[in-house]
Amino acid sequence: MTETDWGNGVDSLGERSDAWNRLVSILPGDVLVVDVEGVIHHVGAPIARVSGYRVEELLGRSVEVLVPPDARRAHLERRADFLRDPKARPMSLDASFRLQTKDRGEMTVAITLAPITVDGELWVIAAMHPPTSASEDAHERQRELAATLSFVTMLAESEERFRLAFEANTAPMVLADINNRAIAVNESFCQLIGRSREEVIGADSSAYTHPDDQTISATVHQRVLSGDIGEATYTKRYLHRDGHVVVVEVAKSAARDAAGRILYFVISQRDVTEEQALIAQLSDQALHDHLTGLANRSLFEDRLAQARARGRRHATMGAVLLVDLDDFKGVNDTYGHLIGDQLLVGIARRFEMVTRDSDTLCRLGGDEFLYLADDIASPHEATEIALRLLAVLATPFEFDGIRIDQRASVGIALYDAQSPDGDCIQEADVALYEAKRERRGASVVFHPSMRQSAVSRFSLTQDLHVALASNDLTMHYQPIVDLATGTVEGFEALMRWHHASQGWISPEIFIPLAEQSALIVELGRKALREALSAAATWPAPSDGRASPSVSVNFSALEFHDRGIVQLIDDELAESGVAPERLVVEITERVALFDVTETLATTRRLQEMGVRVALDDFGTGHSSLSQLAQLHPAILKIDKSFVSPHHSSADLEALLEAVVALGAKLGIEVVAEGIETSSQLATLRTMGCGHGQGFYFSPAKRADLVPALAEHVFNL
Repeated sequence: MTETDWGNGVDSLGERSDAWNRLVSILPGDVLVVDVEGVIHHVGAPIARVSGYRVEELLGRSVEVLVPPDARRAHLERRADFLRDPKARPMSLDASFRLQTKDRGEMTVAITLAPITVDGELWVIAAMHPPTSASEDAHERQRELAATLSFVTMLAESEERFRLAFEANTAPMVLADINNRAIAVNESFCQLIGRSREEVIGADSSAYTHPDDQTISATVHQRVLSGDIGEATYTKRYLHRDGHVVVVEVAKSAARDAAGRILYFVISQRDVTEEQALIAQLSDQALHDHLTGLANRSLFEDRLAQARARGRRHATMGAVLLVDLDDFKGVNDTYGHLIGDQLLVGIARRFEMVTRDSDTLCRLGGDEFLYLADDIASPHEATEIALRLLAVLATPFEFDGIRIDQRASVGIALYDAQSPDGDCIQEADVALYEAKRERRGASVVFHPSMRQSAVSRFSLTQDLHVALASNDLTMHYQPIVDLATGTVEGFEALMRWHHASQGWISPEIFIPLAEQSALIVELGRKALREALSAAATWPAPSDGRASPSVSVNFSALEFHDRGIVQLIDDELAESGVAPERLVVEITERVALFDVTETLATTRRLQEMGVRVALDDFGTGHSSLSQLAQLHPAILKIDKSFVSPHHSSADLEALLEAVVALGAKLGIEVVAEGIETSSQLATLRTMGCGHGQGFYFSPAKRADLVPALAEHVFNL
């Protein structure tokens, strides 16, 4: 009799108490309950079927109806002995019992007895099952019944304690047999899963467990049964009747008899759905950028580690691309951080449009983005990805009527199965520096040779900090000559650095380093202060000409600073130099970064009497309309037009056109980089007004300027 029908017994002997009903609800099907007189008050359907009776035919009758006539006397005596002293006959797992069926046939079964007291009355529970010799399964079933009856006895003896600790407990609780089937549940558990007791008791939890968690309970159950663990705490998901997912933390422990055998399991549960949702939300926030929603560095590095591990296993290649926005600080300084944030979000959305599903896009911080290209075929594919990222920036952004043209540069680091463990992000950063050095809007792939250059740059930058603090940086001055008279009209202040061990360091090397490290602001203030201080000592030439002017270069960070005009005014007042003697030089790129702001600053300087020169003209992307709008006092033609590596008729035509344009607009034109007499002759023929270069003189120390100012060059 291996079938068990939970809750399938029948009791038709009148109204019963809650304690009785609760007891009956958890009894297995192959048991019956008799009173002290042997009258059957409850019978399981499986027993009725085996005996050939209907359940209704057995209720109210003496249990002797199931005993063969020749065994009834002995049965009555044994029952009387059991009732007098149940401990004298402990619950048996192997006692034989001859069962008489309705058709007067007989069969041998094993019987397990348990005395219980319910509502002050003594009852006997009898569980019938195949004898232990029938099969190993039968023996296991006997042990199950013994465990169940042990629980039933405990329940009957401590009904009130059980009701308070189990039924009235606000925590969802389940009692399960050794097959992990529920033998009791409280109301809190029923509410947790949206199901009734009748649906739960007698079955395991698979019917309402999330499909992906089906094996969790079974695995834990087997580990406890095998003795691998004494108790367990784990998390799983239930499916509520209405379909929503309930996440629970389950604590499972075993109740054992004196011999250490498991009788049943006590399972308490805690609804952690909201807690898990909060943890997931916090975890998501911890791994994503709060502004753009992209992965942050922590998540990116985790994805990169996984990608590199896959690359080693499958011999595939990947790449890390570091994207840096060009001149983004100017956006924040000009339009404020709100517009800057909107621009970053807009860029992130555009980058997402060209991000492959297998790749990861990250905002590293500030104006830098990282792109992980997993499983690429060649370095060329990484370069193509960089071009796609740069291409989506070609269309201007517009926010609240503000139009912004944003460009970027990209550094690329490659890795494959043979690549040593290295910092791909740092390598991409090294390549990014080379990309910006070559030209903005470019992409460069990292090469190991770049690493030494990066080390040298870092060392040199540290030395630059020291040089600035110890006044090892000095100002030199190159004359600006009137090409009609040969007289010196002014000097351009140029910073020079004599390194203790490396000698003279070219400004083309240390000025970009200063811009990268933000030292450029300190260098710029030093240059302005020392140039004005030197100019204050220059006397007027003896021929009656005015004292020479001094030109000072300003970086983008300086010129677009909101306090630049006040700073210049303060330094002029401190030095005593007339504003008309100061020329502020800015490159074409700096001027056109924000034409509106450049115009406003230029006009304020002009009102003070300070002139503005547009330096390196011809190397940027200004239009004639923008030049007319800016209308600088001075236009300085870049030396690449004056002394090109390869002269041509086209370049000479362009040079002549720029000179003519300056004359037409009433702008003073200065040609930079004059090195030969033929170049000088050409410029004079074109009508260029002023020039400077090694043909006249290199930059000189401040103490040599007065004598140079008196000199008239023979043209």
